[in-house]
Amino acid sequence: MAAPTTSHSRKKKLGSYPTLLVVFSITLALVVIGLFGLLLVHAQKLSEVVRENLEVQVYLDRDLPETELLRLQQDLGQQPFVAERNGKPQIRFVSKEEGARQLLQSTGEDFRQFLGDNPLRDAYVLKIKPEFTDTTHLGQLNRSISAQRGVFEVQYPQDLFASINNNLTRVSLVLLGFAAVLVLVVVILINNTIKLALFSQRFLIRSMQLVGATRLFIQQPFLRRATWQGLASGLLAALILVALLQYAYLEVEPLRLLRDDLRLGVLLLGVIVLGVVIGFFSSARAVHKYLKMSLDDLY
Repeated sequence: MAAPTTSHSRKKKLGSYPTLLVVFSITLALVVIGLFGLLLVHAQKLSEVVRENLEVQVYLDRDLPETELLRLQQDLGQQPFVAERNGKPQIRFVSKEEGARQLLQSTGEDFRQFLGDNPLRDAYVLKIKPEFTDTTHLGQLNRSISAQRGVFEVQYPQDLFASINNNLTRVSLVLLGFAAVLVLVVVILINNTIKLALFSQRFLIRSMQLVGATRLFIQQPFLRRATWQGLASGLLAALILVALLQYAYLEVEPLRLLRDDLRLGVLLLGVIVLGVVIGFFSSARAVHKYLKMSLDDLY
């Protein structure tokens, strides 16, 4: 009596669906792509921080009255290219006296002693929005500010702007290329994992087909299970990514400066959705494949 029981248990075990293995494999694949996504998010934020710290100096005519200075500051603050923080335009006034003190600190020499006068000019220092730091927008910005009454000259490190933009563009393209390849690898990996898992169910699929079950009826339980597995894997991957990110913030404090909650939320949601979508369509393809196979090909 023991032999039939053992044989029946063994057959049941061989035909069982490896749920935990599938969830673990999908979770691992999603964590890998999520880690690269975190790298992309923080790299994008870093490029914005670098661009936001690029400054444009607006030198003013001499002896402008206070009213003209306030009027010019308000006009500059309303320009669409000026960066904002907490709803306030990032404009800083630097008087010629302050400019002389800064020059003295950097050079150690007081040029006013042998010149007898301060040749510097009052200036406004503007921080520019990242999307306006390319060559075309900077040229428009220069013409727009220069046309303002009371403006003597507009200066910015044009070569530095161009170099930073070119380098950041190259890095972004390389990272996006790696991301595309990684997404393809992860999709193939998850697809093969689900296909192998359903391999043990091929005779069950054929049995349901032989008793007259429709394709939709046969597919429904497998698609439902694959969807829940993809959702569970996505949620687990998202939790792991959040835990790893918090650990990184604790270990590398300056990394918090590159935190972008909106993009991180979109990334985590994307990981969950990716798990569900790939799980669903991979299961649909695998079941469709076994439905079309002949009985001989199933062995």
